[in-house]
This record gives sequence, structure tokens and C-alpha cells, in this order.
Amino acid sequence: MTPSGPTSAFETQRRLLQLETLYDAALALPSIESEQQLAEEALARAASVLDASRGFFVALSEDGDISSHALLGFPKKAAAALLAEPFLAELEAAGRPVARGPSTLVRTAVANALGTVIVSQAGSLGWLVLADKESRRGDLSFSSEDERFLSSLAALSGVALEKRRHVARLERERQRLEEENRRLRDESGRAAADLFLVGESAGLKKVIDLIGRVAPSSVSVLITGESGTGKELVARLLHEKSPRRQAPFVAINCAALPESLLEAELFGIEKGVATGVEARVGKFEQAQGGTLLLDEIGDMPLALQAKILRVLQEKESERVGGRRRIPLDVRVLSATHQDLSRMIAARQFREDLYYRLRVVEIVLPPLRARREDLPRLVRYFLGRFAAREGRPVPSIDRDAMRALMTHPFRGNIRELENLLEGAAALARGGTIRRDDLQWIDTAAEAAPAAVEGEAVSLRQLESRHIQRVLRLANGNKSRAARILGIDRRTLYRKKT
Repeated sequence: MTPSGPTSAFETQRRLLQLETLYDAALALPSIESEQQLAEEALARAASVLDASRGFFVALSEDGDISSHALLGFPKKAAAALLAEPFLAELEAAGRPVARGPSTLVRTAVANALGTVIVSQAGSLGWLVLADKESRRGDLSFSSEDERFLSSLAALSGVALEKRRHVARLERERQRLEEENRRLRDESGRAAADLFLVGESAGLKKVIDLIGRVAPSSVSVLITGESGTGKELVARLLHEKSPRRQAPFVAINCAALPESLLEAELFGIEKGVATGVEARVGKFEQAQGGTLLLDEIGDMPLALQAKILRVLQEKESERVGGRRRIPLDVRVLSATHQDLSRMIAARQFREDLYYRLRVVEIVLPPLRARREDLPRLVRYFLGRFAAREGRPVPSIDRDAMRALMTHPFRGNIRELENLLEGAAALARGGTIRRDDLQWIDTAAEAAPAAVEGEAVSLRQLESRHIQRVLRLANGNKSRAARILGIDRRTLYRKKT
């Protein structure tokens, strides 16, 4: 028999209400900030549409405990009995919505009940249960349409819960990574400080004093000194002791890239400048709010020097192939082993850029000018290697220490570090001996005595030492550069 007109209209309106509620829930539930608010909102929507005077929403954590819950029409103390409710086990076993007649629910007598499991791709997340359906046109039981509605609302709730938990996991991971980055920055700063503060020489004390005085400001600092003296360590110390320490520290070696690539690395590049080129952020943008180190600035081509000068003057940059001006808040540090004054005279370096970069200059003394620091540096490195390898700290005999004290160390601290690392690996019986220092030369061996009346320049001594190391390394330039504590480009340059 066909339902009468008014009944049919009522059913149609009820189904429309259910569809509208599901549509609205699909939009609203995923944006709710907390699980507790989500539980309360889902339960309220379900009870309102299905005319239930009682109900509860239970969400489970990953370890099976209640992570959030909402109660409607039940006393607050009923929350303690939720997980022990037999109806929930029945729902889990059925795997679909289940309707009941008169029964007991969380120790409360109810006229009827309807419940379903809240599921997601991860499995069961909890339950949504309604009870005591109010009379509408004499209907006191939950219908099959009600079951479908509750199942759909539970599914939307499961998706929203899973999204909320995924966001929470990402936030926890973000916080963990931030904390790890903070720890690594602190360790990096401490490692730089530990290494650079090793020693009592006058030259070192002057450098440390300058670092402490200039670090809190934002002025440009030019760090000069031979290869291996610790120029990047000083730059990191300046950053770590500055108000910018929580922002990025970005370094780029100006000698390591050809001009075309160096420009894109510094300023970034827009998509489509050339076939297959994607947009890329440059080092200046990466260092926004922090510090940028232009290492080996003396090797930067003149054309790029002009662009760097403009960026320093205008405090904004422009990507390669772009037209948009990008405001910059970056402290610029620069470092070089070259004599920029001589390069300016030879028109190989811009004088105006030099003065922009050299607001303050920190000159690092070579290791041979602070030999009194050698014993402390030796102990520092040997202790670090021993801790890394899980071995006792080796001692060093008198002959080995004497050889170290007379060695010219053209590669400075980097050469010392590499030399001691190899010696620590070769040491027998916990003691480093002279023959464990494989690549060391005494001053006399490194620089053959000049004939009487012959004036030998420092550059000639350096060249002879490099040639000797190359012979010891059988012509292997990478190996020789490692022994000297310099990179291959620097080795090529010094050879010529």
C-alpha cells in the first residue's frame, strides 16, 4: 500500500535533513581543532537528526585507552564504565550498525539503542551510540535509514579523527625536528667554540676578543687568513653569538662554481629561464633573517662582484630571469685567504665592494704563528677522535711532538687535524710515535736550506713543500690536498 501524502512528505524531509547534515559534517568536522570538540559536535549532530535523548561518542588512542569522549543524557560518572559496556563488543563483532530494543546501556535503562563502530583506514577508532529515540508520528524505533545515516556520520568522524591525529603527529615531528636543529646548532656552535678557544696565544686571544665584540651587531665582517686557519668556524661563531642564531646560517664557496652557476646559487632562478629549469631559491633568500657566508670571496668574478655590491647597498635581490625585487634581511660575512688589497691594485677585485665587506676585519693567525697552542690542539683532536671511535685517548711521545712543533703546517689547523687522525689510527700500544706521522716534514725537510746569500720567499717555501707532498702522494692531487688540509682548487692555484 502506498504511503499517504503527509507521511511521504515527512519522510522526504527527514531524508533531506540527514543528507544536508552529512554534507555539512563532511565540511565542518575535518576543520575542528581538537578531538574533544569533534566528539561533542558529532554526537550533537547525530542526536539532533535522529531525535535521540541519550548517546555517547568514544574515541580510542593508539594504545586502546579513551583519548576523548562525549556524553549526552548520561551522568558524568558513566564515562568510567564506557569501555566495559558489552554493547561495544557486540558492535565490534557485527562490523555494522546494530539496533536494540529496551535494554541497559552504561548501567542506565534505555528504551532503544543504535550504535556503530567509528572506522578509518587504520582500523577501529571508537564508537558512536544513540539511545531513547523520541516519538515522531508514533515511531519509537531506529529505522534502516537511521542506521545508514549513523554509519555515514561515523565514517566522516573517523576521517576527521584520522586527519586530526595526522596533523598532531606532524606537529610533534615538527617540534622534534626544531628541537633537534636547535640542539645541532648549539653543538655546532659549541664545537666551533671548543676548537677555536683551544689555546692561549696572543693572536688567538685577539681574535676571540674581536668575535665577542662584533658578534652582537649586524655589520659585515671580512675574515682573512691562510687556508685551514678556521675562517668558517669564526663565521659560525659570529652567527651563534648573534641575535640571529635561531635563523639560518648559510655558506657558499665562491671558488667552487663557475660564474653562471654561482649567480643562480646566490640569487636563485625563475622557472623557464632555460629548457627544463625549475624555480629555485638562492642562498640570499635561504639566509633570510640569518647569516650568509661568502667563502673564498676573492675568487668571485668581477661581474658578480658588482651584483653583490648592489644587493648590499639596496638590501634586496632579484632572481635570474625574474623581475620581482625580494627584500632581504641578511647579515653578510665573507672570507678569503687572498690579499684583497693586492687584488684591488691588480684590478681583480672591486675596491667599493671591499670596503662594504670589510666594515670589520678579523685576521686569523697561521698555526706556525701560534705554536704555543699546538700541545692543547693535539690533546683536543686526539680526545675527539678517541671519543668518536670509543677508544682510550692515545699519548704522543717526545719525538713525535718535537716533529709537530717544527712542522711548517701550510694547511694549518685542518692539516694538523688530518695528520693526527691518521696517526691515531696507526698508533700501537696507545702511543703515537714519529713514524706514525706519515706525512710530516720537519722545517728543514720541508724547506731545503738556501745556499748562502740566496733569499727564499715564503711563497717559494710553500711551493717546495707542496711539491714534496705531491711526490709523497705519488702525484695524487686529491690525496695531497687532504694531507695539506686544503681543497683541490686551492692546490691547483698554489701550484701555479
